[in-house]
Formats: sequence, structure tokens, C-alpha cells
Amino acid sequence: MQGNHIRIRGSFPNGKKFTFCPQFTFPESEGECEWVFMGWDEYSGLKLKVSFSAPAESPFLLWKVDLINTSLQEVTLDEITLLEPSEANAPNLSIKENQDLNQFAFFANGWQSWSSSGAYLSGSRMRRSNLGLLQNPMVINPGTPEYRTRGVFSGDFFGVIGDLDSRRAILLGFLSQKQHFGSVSADLRSRPNLRLWANGDETILRPGTGVSTDWAICCPIRMDDPEPLAPYIDAVAREHAIGTLPPPPAGWCSWYYYYENISPDIITGNLKRISSVRERLPLDLVQIDDGFEASPGDWFAFKPRFPNGVAPLAREIRADGFTPGLWLAPFILHPDSRTAADHPDWLLRKKNGQLARAGFGWNSLSVALDLTVPDALEYACEVIDVAAHQWGFPYLKLDFLYAAAVKCAYHDPTRTRAQVLRSGMEALRRSAGRDTILLGCGAPLGSVLGLVQAMRIGADVSGSWRPFFFGMGFPFKKEPHMPSARNSIQNILVRAGLHRKWWINDPDCLLVRPDSRLNPDEVRSLATAIGMTGGSVLLSDDITKLPDERIELAATLLPPMQENVQVLDWLDAETPQKLRIDLNGPIGKWHVLAYFNWKDLPKETALSSADFRLPEDDYWVRSFWDQRVWSAAKGNKLFHGRLGPHYSLLLAVRPAREAYAVYLGSSLHISQGLEIDEWEEGINSLSIKISPGRSTQAKIDLFLPKKPGEAKFEDKPVSYKKLNDRCYRFEVDISQHGRLNLNY
Repeated sequence: MQGNHIRIRGSFPNGKKFTFCPQFTFPESEGECEWVFMGWDEYSGLKLKVSFSAPAESPFLLWKVDLINTSLQEVTLDEITLLEPSEANAPNLSIKENQDLNQFAFFANGWQSWSSSGAYLSGSRMRRSNLGLLQNPMVINPGTPEYRTRGVFSGDFFGVIGDLDSRRAILLGFLSQKQHFGSVSADLRSRPNLRLWANGDETILRPGTGVSTDWAICCPIRMDDPEPLAPYIDAVAREHAIGTLPPPPAGWCSWYYYYENISPDIITGNLKRISSVRERLPLDLVQIDDGFEASPGDWFAFKPRFPNGVAPLAREIRADGFTPGLWLAPFILHPDSRTAADHPDWLLRKKNGQLARAGFGWNSLSVALDLTVPDALEYACEVIDVAAHQWGFPYLKLDFLYAAAVKCAYHDPTRTRAQVLRSGMEALRRSAGRDTILLGCGAPLGSVLGLVQAMRIGADVSGSWRPFFFGMGFPFKKEPHMPSARNSIQNILVRAGLHRKWWINDPDCLLVRPDSRLNPDEVRSLATAIGMTGGSVLLSDDITKLPDERIELAATLLPPMQENVQVLDWLDAETPQKLRIDLNGPIGKWHVLAYFNWKDLPKETALSSADFRLPEDDYWVRSFWDQRVWSAAKGNKLFHGRLGPHYSLLLAVRPAREAYAVYLGSSLHISQGLEIDEWEEGINSLSIKISPGRSTQAKIDLFLPKKPGEAKFEDKPVSYKKLNDRCYRFEVDISQHGRLNLNY
């Protein structure tokens, strides 16, 4: 931490700028310490306190800045820099002489749900949108620069810089975003350096008043740990007192087939079909999405297709045994909405008095509520209260939440964008009550921590692999934040570690219908990413038209896996390719591995146990999507073959043991093992209790030390066939659960 300083930038009422750089040395973070520096800047009148803490039980350094305006005039705060080189463009990273800077990488976390996140190798450029005003207000924090230069990167809330040779990294960020939106940048060119700052948002600090930053954090990371970011993620969870989270929902959402063209008949038609296939596809949530309201912002007026509103649908959904869910966007409005026309004083504006725009939506440049206007906040809270407690929706998806924090001039100029959004979300939570499930979407991550039980962590999915808009694909092909399966998967993978720590990850919907632009391999890759990372599983097709084989594909993800996934190349690749889950149950220990070909061309692929950090051994390998089984002797590849474009491998890998029966996997669940409740092996017998929690035809694959004789499932004879040397496949009709008994 040597060679760094803290800097405060701002201005006076006459527009004159000031910079305050207190002179002190950052403490070393070895061992437990508490340390405070006090300072005062005569020119600006700012009194400063810098507090440092290195907790004994944690391997990181924390620090924060408190400021008090001791002058007799207002000051405007532009930026509070908590770490930067003491000399401009000087290096502030300790690196070895002749170290290969090409082996550095930076992980950039995006501002909000849809903002593209991931690793950048040192010579690459940041992924950027070319849509400007149409999209940037949605996904880019106005206080975080978008760099065009190779080797220079930025991120929000936290970032990680790592050495791919030593496998060591440093995380720099904040524990919360209650006070300010925090930004981090990394220059990985010839003189590597890091910066960390809190966005002041040109807030006014009046005489005698003060402001505090959120706690900054610097944390060493071992890149190859099973949960490399756990020290930071756990510290953030403690900071927000995040307690027990509900299980991930499995359900249906109306959006990605019908979009705004919904009606009560469409909802009830799908509800009836979902009810009729519940034995095969056990869903528990039915969520009505956008399209019921008269206009975004006019939440108490309904489209003519909904003459009775949505409350009757909530009652019908509940009567059929499902949880009713409803989409709302409480902070954003269509500019032509009645609410916007009737209450222009509620709307966010720029310094010049013009409307602050919240990006392109509903074929317009949308506007937003100014939550520092009491009546505007009260209206948003009333919407949530009515939806939860009068209309009867215990599950609310709150979308476009960033809109309250776009670049603007608030009615109350003393509050930062982060403070406004955080307090607004706290008010919504109070209105909803603690028992209502809130799903945040389009939300800056730090603003909703501890306030929502579930959180969208990536871009919207769509029925196209790459972005496709207005009937065109090519102009949007490289847009990193736009709806598409590929963009959705990007954040599903790189934010997987937040699941069950900060909230239930919502990866967006699984689209399995055969008539989208996604080919079967792309559908399976989306399913693999969602299934391996364990978040919510929501379908969004017309269930009344979904073929049985696509229903079966979706059902194999249920219930969602809750074991930790290891994203093995999270800092080595811009989009990770290798995932691993270690599982344990009545059948013993095994591993589920996933590998993706993100290229647009076929790829010859050879994968070893070392590629997934597994010891060399003799293994049985079972490929889930094509139901193939093979052996991989010690020293041989786990897989060798040609993978098509956008193809995903999903493999169950188990040590091969000749003397005992081995469960190889099934067609029931992507874990290829969690469906087994009991495994009882005798000298010449085997009894297995299988409990998938649904009814279907299943393939059960076993390695047996001897040829099987009699085989019965629920006391009825079952047939089997030999796959290869002592591997057998048993096909059974299962209803929720059953027992397979073998003699050999």
C-alpha cells in the first residue's frame, strides 16, 4: 500500500475547484491494527478523518474517510479517492523485476444487473456499447469511465487484479454502496497501478455537515481456491446482516414469449397447462410480467385486456397451488404516462431543468422518479404495498431500479445517487414487509444488498444467441449488455459466487422452446450454465405448446443444485469455459464438470483431469446431454472430440472401482446423482431408492462387478441393456420415487 494517497476533489459556490491531499503513509496490513489519521484543509475548510482497520480474523485491510465542512460556505464534492498513486501515473503495485506484464488480468464487475462483467487480459480492450444515450444510462455508472485504450480497465463496487503466473491476486473495492457508488480502475500497461474512489456526484456539503464513505477493502486472493472471492463476499454479507435465504424458485414467467402482449386468458391458459404437467415439471411460481399496466408508471390503471386488474389472477394462481408473482418497475416511467403528466415535479431532472433520461425502453427515452421528492417516494411505496397486500402477490420482481440513480440533479442536492437509491429501496422493503419475496433487477448490486432475497445478475436472455433487435442482428452483434443468451450466460458464470451469499442468483429465464433462434446446442448451453450455478429456474415459453421432450429437458434442472460451483478459469478467460461441482451422497463422492465452446466454429477439444484440478485416477465419465458412458484410464483424457459452436459438455466423473457397484448417472437430473436417496449394496445384490420428485421415464446407468440377474423396479421386472464392459442401463417408469433392486 506504499506510494499511495487519498485525495478529495470538489468546488466552491463560485465554481472554483479545490483538491485536498492529506499527507500520511498507509499502514501495513500485517496483523491486527486500528489506526486513525486526522487532518484539516485550510483552503477548503474540510476536516478529515481516515480510519484504518485490519481485523485479526480476516486477511484484509479496511479504511474509510469522514469529512466535515468546517467553513462558512457550501462545498460541492466531486470525488473522494481512497487509493491512487502519490505521483500521477506512477506504479503502485509491487511487481518483480522483469515480470511479464502480459500475464496480468483484471476482473471488472459491472454497475448493475445487466452490466457486462468479467475478466480482461492485459492487452485487451473493455467491452463497450455503441448505443450511447439509448443504453448507457441503464448500464454504466456515470462516475465510472469507459476506457478505450488497451490495458486500461474500470469496474464498479469491486475489481480484482491478478498475476496468471503466480496465481495471486488483489481485490480492491468497497463493503457496501450505501453512501456512494464506488469505482475502481486498473492500468496494466508498463507502470501498473490501481485507483479506487467514491463518486461524490456533485453533492453539496453545507457548513457544519459531514459525509462518510463506505468502507474500502484491499484483500489478497488466491486465484485457484475453490471459492477465491469468499473472504470479500462473506465480509460484504456480514456488513449487510444477510441471513437465511429462501430456496431458489422454480416457475414460469410470461415475458419471453408474449412480451407485453399478455392477457388474463394467456396467463390462465398457461396456468392450467403448468398444473396439468406438475407431476412431470414441478414448478411453484407463476409470475405475470410487463404488459398489464396502462403504461409504465401508471400502476393503478390497467390495459383494456385487464378490466379487473391482476388481483383475480393472483387468487386463481394461489387456488391452483402456486405462488403468484408480479413484475413492477416502481422507479421508471414512460414519458407519456399519466403519472408523468400529472406530476412533473416528481420527475428526475438535470441541472438545466430538462428531464433526466433513463435509457431506451417502451420505444421511448424513459424518465424516472426523483426519490428525494417525498410524494414521489410515497407513490412508489404505495405501489408495492398495494401489489403485495391488496392484490395478493407475495413475490414481486422489481425492475429498472437503476433509474432512480441516473446522472441527475436531485431535488435534495445534499444526497448522493447511492444514498437516494439505497433509502428508496429501504422504503420499498418496509412497504413490502419482510415476508414478501423481492427480486431486484436492473439494480446496482450494492444498493439492494440485504433488501432483496433474489437478484438478477446478468443481462436479459432472449431467443437469440447474439443480440437481435428490430429484426436485425449484425449491428448489435458485439453489444455486451443487450438481451441475448450469450450475454446472459456471461454474468451467470462470472457472478456465480454471489449465489446464496448475497441473495438467490436469478440468471433470468431458461428458454427451451424449439421455435426460437436458439439451436439445440445453444439451449443446452443455457441450461448447463443455469443448472450448474444453482440459481432460480424460470421458464418463459408458451407452456401450452411446449413439446414433451423440451419439458423433460427443463425438468432435469429441478430441484436446482445448491452445492458451490467452482468457476475454474474466472480470471484466465473473458468468458469462463470450465466449471466444477464436487458432490457427495449415498452413492459416494463424484464431480460434475462443464465445458463450453464459445467459438462460432467447431473446436477439437481434449480435456484432462488436470484441466479441472482433479487428481490423476481411473475414472468413469458420463455425458449428460447425449447419455454416453466411457472409461478414462489414469493418464488418459477425460474427453477428446469435436465440439460444435456454442456447445456444452456436462460430465459426471467418478473414480472407477472394479470390486464395487458404481452409480454412473441417470437422465433424471443434471447432477447425475442427487436423485439417489439410498444405496444399499450386498454381496450379490444392490438396492437403490431413486427420488427425483417428478414422474418420468428414466435411464439409470450402473457399473456392476458381475452381470445382473433379476432386476425389479417397485417389485416389477425391468429390462436392461449392456453399454460396455460391465456397464448397464436400466429403463424405468418412475412416479416421484421408487426402488430398484438387483441381484447378480
